[in-house]
Amino acid sequence: QVQLVESGGGLVQPGGSLRLSCAASGSISNIYRMAWYRQAPGKQRELVADITSGGDTNYAEPVKGRFTISRDNAKNTVYLQMSSLKPEDTAVYTCTAGTREGSWWYASKYWGQGTQVTVSS
Repeated sequence: QVQLVESGGGLVQPGGSLRLSCAASGSISNIYRMAWYRQAPGKQRELVADITSGGDTNYAEPVKGRFTISRDNAKNTVYLQMSSLKPEDTAVYTCTAGTREGSWWYASKYWGQGTQVTVSS
């Protein structure tokens, strides 16, 4: 079992920056992928960025060049550094963890509680 706790959300002005954190605990040894998703009111949930245990990263087109995902394995924590924020970035951001369990792979087996990010002037 894995538990994920996000922090760092809040209100920020357009053009500002925010750093989200996601701390993992429990049976973390089989985590191979961590990701950030977001969902705005009335819209579908979308992948923002993900990172593998080997350090490979992937970003959604709207956030490329502005967001950076990183991982601190010693602290069992993944981060999302968000810069040049836009009003359309407003959403609930949720951290996920993917695992490998024997022959079974789960891209996002565990989900955090989510943290609100609001970009407004």
